[in-house]
Amino acid sequence: MAKKNLTKQWTDFVEKRVLGKRIVAVEYMSNKEIKDIGWYNRPVCLKLEDDSWIYPQMDDEGNDGGALYYHHKTDSQIFPVLSEED
Repeated sequence: MAKKNLTKQWTDFVEKRVLGKRIVAVEYMSNKEIKDIGWYNRPVCLKLEDDSWIYPQMDDEGNDGGALYYHHKTDSQIFPVLSEED
C-alpha cells in the first residue's frame, strides 16, 4: 500500500506541473550552464509554456546530465547528452 501511495503522490505532483503544457523550446544546455552546476554533459532541455524547464539528470542527486529516450510506434531514438567539446 505504501508504494502505491508514493507512486500516486509523485504522479499527482508531476501532473500538476507538466500535464497539458506545451513545449515551446528545445535546446541543449550551454557550456556555461553545465560548468555553473558542476556537470560535464550537456542534456537536451524542454521549455514549457509557463517558462519552466525539464531536463534529464544522471540520477536523483543531480550528478550530471542524462539522455532522454523517445518512443513512438514508428520511431524510437535516444536524445543523447553532448560533452563540453560537442
